[in-house]
Amino acid sequence: MNDLSKMSNFDPKQLPAYIDHTLLKADAGAQAVRKLCDEAMQYGFFSVCVNGVWVPFCQNALAGSGVRISVVCGFPLGANESAVKAYEAAKAAEAGANEIDMVLQVGRLMAGEHDAVRDDIRAVVDAVKGQAIVKVIFETGYLNEEQKIAACRLSGEAGAHYVKTSTGFGPGGATVEDIRLMRAHAASSIGVKASGGVRDLETAKAMVEAGATRLGTSSGVAIMNGANDRSAY
Repeated sequence: MNDLSKMSNFDPKQLPAYIDHTLLKADAGAQAVRKLCDEAMQYGFFSVCVNGVWVPFCQNALAGSGVRISVVCGFPLGANESAVKAYEAAKAAEAGANEIDMVLQVGRLMAGEHDAVRDDIRAVVDAVKGQAIVKVIFETGYLNEEQKIAACRLSGEAGAHYVKTSTGFGPGGATVEDIRLMRAHAASSIGVKASGGVRDLETAKAMVEAGATRLGTSSGVAIMNGANDRSAY
């Protein structure tokens, strides 16, 4: 697993391989998604992160490039039935998605219904086992510290591969404090993705140094151009 947090010296040259280049706007069309894919290939980003309907398009656009495809699931509220999430994730993986970014059942987590939250995550993990990895979006802006810690534990127990801060559509976004908390309480085998408000090089650097092993952002090009401007890339 990529782990920039273990680098003794932050090196922006390695940043592209940790960026999920993201476009989740409802009004995104083929031209915008093609641009996203072209930028991902140009800069060497790890993946593009899109809504599920765009998986076949991205697979064709990215053919032979090595750029992976991440797809959101139960997005952005997390309030779908588990069976619906599992079906959505399975169809995305079948179409060519390599990674599934699912939103957990936020309301149930806040109500302390931990068995339901664990089962919801496990349903998605099981639906794509052997085909795609699963990142669990907490929507940290709604949660207190105890709930964030519980979400880390439940994600691990359900077999998830990453924990992730935010959808970018809810309150707040990634914070250094949340990344540190999640890194401290998620299993060592689980990655931590900072998403929501990661728009410049300094923020990206801070997230990595706090323990993020993946960055979800629609500003990957701006981040790398900022690194270029400072002769760091």
